[in-house]
Amino acid sequence: MADFDDLLAANAAFAETFELGGFDGVARAGVALVTCMDSRIDPLGMVGLSPGDAKIFRNPGGRVTDAALEAIVLGVHLLGVERVLVVPHTRCAVAGATEPELRRRVAESAGLDVTWQRFHVVSDQLETLAYDVHRVTSHPLVPDSVTVGGFLYDVDTGLLERQV
Repeated sequence: MADFDDLLAANAAFAETFELGGFDGVARAGVALVTCMDSRIDPLGMVGLSPGDAKIFRNPGGRVTDAALEAIVLGVHLLGVERVLVVPHTRCAVAGATEPELRRRVAESAGLDVTWQRFHVVSDQLETLAYDVHRVTSHPLVPDSVTVGGFLYDVDTGLLERQV
């Protein structure tokens, strides 16, 4: 049970000043953000938002997967989303390695055959970003009134650069 004591203690301190109780979950800033799971990324902080302002979907590579599209559609129709940012980042592991490389590294760590596991590497980040933005803009349940942009986040400077 001690494995999580530090996190539970931090949570107790967090809860002492918690102010989102009873909040309806609507994205107060009308923003949804799809980005990578990389711990160098602070999705709200990088665009000057706070908890409650945006819907955030994270996955390896910051890809617009089917699950991300589902989240965007729900956000648009039920949670006040009017703008969508798709944000991969520099020095991303899934953009800087090949599928065989990632499988080899995971296999070494796991001590198992992982040839069956797919890691969805990205060979060209900007081409993939354009494709992912198109997936959102062309989705029949995302109306033209929703603004969608593709950005690259620089993990070394903290800056976003619009690409699409």
